[in-house]
Amino acid sequence: MSNKTKTLALFLIIFFAGSFAKGQQAVNYNLTALLQQNKLDTSAAGQVHTINDTQYPGIAAKGIVWLKDVTFKDGAIDVDLRGKNVFLQSFVGIVFHAKDTSTYEVVYFRPFRFRIADTATRKWSVQYMSMPGNDYSVLRKLHPGVYENDIQPAPAPEDWLHATIVIKNGWVTVYVNHSQIPSIKVKELGALTEGKFGLWSSPGSLSSDFANLSIAE
Repeated sequence: MSNKTKTLALFLIIFFAGSFAKGQQAVNYNLTALLQQNKLDTSAAGQVHTINDTQYPGIAAKGIVWLKDVTFKDGAIDVDLRGKNVFLQSFVGIVFHAKDTSTYEVVYFRPFRFRIADTATRKWSVQYMSMPGNDYSVLRKLHPGVYENDIQPAPAPEDWLHATIVIKNGWVTVYVNHSQIPSIKVKELGALTEGKFGLWSSPGSLSSDFANLSIAE
């Protein structure tokens, strides 16, 4: 990617985030500090621990880790995520507009699909779901190729990736690694327009890593 293209991509991401901040700066969340200060609700998660990395200070967890006292409506979410390149064992994302662990919307990634040789299943790299009622299997059957897609260029499955998730006017748009081209853009299917916010990793999978979270509303 040329310097000019990188500059344009960065400008667009900043523009999107700024437009949702309504004149306010994004709020940064130090996940390591929040865990130590008991400001994360880990009751719906497995073992949660901090990550000792100066570039990616964050936490590792599976299940859902809720941010206490954070209610999300519309805005731009920026976060660094890392899963594992283990087939069918790594699912990592962000949950929003949640009532509880059964009713929520989520954008998540399947790292083991990022560079898989089969181009059809590589299209399952990033996914939107609305629970209950619209899980990946239902959406894939009724709306094939709409609520999931591949990522271009494909990240390395075991590396950190940066996700910018923009929720606005009933649309969910996902940008990966500061690309100016969305990996997916879909209409929301959830009944709630605001609710709890959390870090999501499939409870039955391996743990996932989360760092450098910020939210602009």
